[in-house]
Amino acid sequence: MAARRLGLREKRMNTANLARWRHPHTFGTAERKGAESRTWWVIGLTATMMTVEIAAGMIFGSMALLADGWHMGTHAAALGITVFAYVYARRHADDPRYSFGTGKVGALGGFASAIGLAVVAILVFGESVIRVASPVSIRFDQAIAVAVIGLIVNLVSAFILREHPHEHGHSHDDEHAEHHHHEHHDHNLRGAYLHVMADAMTSVLAIVALIAGKHLGWVWMDPAMGIVGAIVIARWSYGLLRDTGGVLLDAEVPSARLTAIRGTLEADADNRVADLHVWRVGPRHLAAIVSVVSEAPQDPEHYKALLATYEDLVHVTVEVYDRGES
Repeated sequence: MAARRLGLREKRMNTANLARWRHPHTFGTAERKGAESRTWWVIGLTATMMTVEIAAGMIFGSMALLADGWHMGTHAAALGITVFAYVYARRHADDPRYSFGTGKVGALGGFASAIGLAVVAILVFGESVIRVASPVSIRFDQAIAVAVIGLIVNLVSAFILREHPHEHGHSHDDEHAEHHHHEHHDHNLRGAYLHVMADAMTSVLAIVALIAGKHLGWVWMDPAMGIVGAIVIARWSYGLLRDTGGVLLDAEVPSARLTAIRGTLEADADNRVADLHVWRVGPRHLAAIVSVVSEAPQDPEHYKALLATYEDLVHVTVEVYDRGES
């Protein structure tokens, strides 16, 4: 019985000692972000304007206006995904099931937004092609007025969702500054911003098409602008898919950054980096696993100190091997 009590006491002591060395893996996801609150405001604006534009497009016969309204509908849903990603990442920040925290949830939200943009581009392109072949009559004055209001709402929304300087990149003013400069984007917020910018662009194209149709009789301009808008939105979708896909597949850190980290370690003594893995665990945080080989190996903390100038490297694991050992 006494041995059992001793074992339990030792177990508690070991647990207490281990707690000193444990560290959180939230990487900035545990607190509520200002971007989340701003997105809620934009959802309200977008949903309201969506209803107005869809109704106006059906009443006044404008394909460009109707397309803009449906854009807003899909984008309101995409903005909902953005908010969901923020809330989910925050509520599960301390969940041990996520080995390196929930930092990639934002990139996943951006990836979903990119897919939504691609779907919008396809739908608008198809509907616009149909309207080129079968034009409909348009009540230009009313349609232009609604499109202008939609543009104003989109510009206000874009201003609300703009990424503030302190929310992304920074540079390091040290001897490695040329290697350390690296911007970190909130891909979740960027996805929401691109959806709003897509709406603003289609509003501009709708206004141009409606004015041309009213004053020049170019009714075909209305669906033609829908096609142009679809192509531009598809390009934005591709760019966001590429960037967020890189984060999700741990392929986002540029080779120049890896070379700089490797060079920092190998500039000290006779160190050689045998293995290096760097990946993103949050919008502004990176993790790294490094294997160092040296004839005079140091404690892992020595190598971590060498990398301290890289402020966004917040989770570093170092393996050290003695080159003299076989």
